[in-house]
Amino acid sequence: MLVVLLLVFGALMGGAHIISYYILKHRILKNGPWDLNICCGNTDGGGINADICKHAKLPNFHLIDDVCDLPYKDKQFNKVLCSHTLEHVDDPKRFYEELIRVGEQVVIVIPPLWDMLAVFDIFSHKYIFLSMRKVHRRLPRYVKLPFAHTIHRKLGQRFTA
Repeated sequence: MLVVLLLVFGALMGGAHIISYYILKHRILKNGPWDLNICCGNTDGGGINADICKHAKLPNFHLIDDVCDLPYKDKQFNKVLCSHTLEHVDDPKRFYEELIRVGEQVVIVIPPLWDMLAVFDIFSHKYIFLSMRKVHRRLPRYVKLPFAHTIHRKLGQRFTA
């Protein structure tokens, strides 16, 4: 019985993650084109695609040294997309302030609390955002992810920004 419950729980968590990360993220991208798609990974936002490392071959890619010191002018972009990035950075508030400096409209996409596979990813995330919503126009409340700092220090972190 316990095995069945664990399998059902795992399937629910996996399904929630697929809905959150793949289906809903794809819908958000369709609201573009985005003038700036910051920390784009392998996703083309239709304008400038910027990240701290090159994950894939994307058009109009800009390599960024520091997400808290972007090489763009104040309000240079109308629509800015920041997808699945704030949970990785050392200082989400400082990064958000930089996003609103360079963009007129900033859309933040985070793992919502119901996507527990993403929220509790202690191997690459540093923060949990206290929201059931995936899309935000302002910085949502957040807390440090327990044990993440220790794990990142001991094992290294896949993403550093």
